[in-house]
Amino acid sequence: MAKIVVALGGNALQSKGKVSAADQKAVAKETAEKLVEVINQGHQLVIVHGNGPQVGNILLGQHSIASEAAPAMPLDTCGAMSQGSIGYWLQQALNNAFHKNNLNDQAVAIVTQTVVDEHDPKFLTPEKPIGPFYDSEAEAVKTSNGQDYIFREDSGRGWRRVVASPSPLEIVETKAIKALTDAGVTLIVAGGGGIPVIKRADGSYQGIEAVIDKDLSAALIAKHIGADRFIILTTVAAVKLGFGTPEETSLGVASSDDISRYIDEGQFGAGSMLPKVQAAQRFVTDSGNNAVIGELSDIEAIVAGRAGTIITP
Repeated sequence: MAKIVVALGGNALQSKGKVSAADQKAVAKETAEKLVEVINQGHQLVIVHGNGPQVGNILLGQHSIASEAAPAMPLDTCGAMSQGSIGYWLQQALNNAFHKNNLNDQAVAIVTQTVVDEHDPKFLTPEKPIGPFYDSEAEAVKTSNGQDYIFREDSGRGWRRVVASPSPLEIVETKAIKALTDAGVTLIVAGGGGIPVIKRADGSYQGIEAVIDKDLSAALIAKHIGADRFIILTTVAAVKLGFGTPEETSLGVASSDDISRYIDEGQFGAGSMLPKVQAAQRFVTDSGNNAVIGELSDIEAIVAGRAGTIITP
């Protein structure tokens, strides 16, 4: 049995144009059924999910109806809202799938906080995409309701709002995560990378407005629980070199040194594939084990080593 941390992209949890709770619960059901196929083989999963589309939609909704009587919630609180809703959908879908497959397993979602440095320079250069895609910058700006939002084109898929994404330093609930993992519980943790907080001089925590990259947080969790493997599931079957060009090719196997070279060449988008390969590289360096980046539909083949981009130490 392998202990596997799976990072599940927020975009993989939401089909384009289908954003209702019912739609997203349906996608969560499909996702859970795929993951349970792996659990049924005897592997233990710790699941970290993204929240980019969801937290952006929550934030838009908050500002569209904000008033003195019902003020809009800050970004960290919106992140907590998305963590709760997605965690609920996945937890319920996984437990239903366990029951359907006669498995004596249980899934539990943990509200998770992630410590960041309030002086992280990334607060000065927002680059993490959140929320829906728009066909043009002008269309995106119209939705901002006068807020001072920054929008950028996201890997040829449309325009999205970008926010600060500081590096994760510590997972506040690590002790609980490790204890429950050791007890054999299937965990859903650090949704959206975790709720961003700073640690004050007196040891207390305080939320801060940002969105943490879930892949980097997942790599941190994988390190602390001693994961055998780290799998990043996204909407593409493999990492691409020359993405969007006539020379585009899929990357099968790459060493950590190879990844460093490709990063220096600018092969990966800052708000999309770059943090994924950096997170995978961080895990293989820390653990000496492999990481894989691939598509959810290929999860069984990925676990078997037959699909995705395999990143080695």
